[in-house]
Amino acid sequence: MAFKNLKKMFMDDDNDIEASEDEFYSMSEEEALKEADKTGNKMILLEPRAYSESQQIADHLKNRNSVVVNLKRVTSDQAKRIIDFLSGTIYAIGGSMEKIGVGIYLCTPKNVSVQGKITEDNKDSKDKKDDDEIEW
Repeated sequence: MAFKNLKKMFMDDDNDIEASEDEFYSMSEEEALKEADKTGNKMILLEPRAYSESQQIADHLKNRNSVVVNLKRVTSDQAKRIIDFLSGTIYAIGGSMEKIGVGIYLCTPKNVSVQGKITEDNKDSKDKKDDDEIEW
């Protein structure tokens, strides 16, 4: 008798998993966005224009959202300060930071796993610098 109840309990769990997957794929875009707001599943794209905007980026990370930061609109000194601030924030929340382009960084909280790596293409010459490259 106990085994039947145990089996029934596990069978109900499997049906719940299938139902939740069906609900996920059948929900509207508006419902999906509301769900993302609650669970922190957003990808935020930001181009800070001053160091003072670093706190906004940190707030998104604290809310468990991933942030792509484009530092091409700030001076190299401000970019260094922003990276330092974000490095401390990411360390505190257990997240990670990946460089994905010249002056562009992906900052993720602990609940997001980043796989793969983007390498820089330095075929032409190691002595030659890109016009777009930020000097650190």
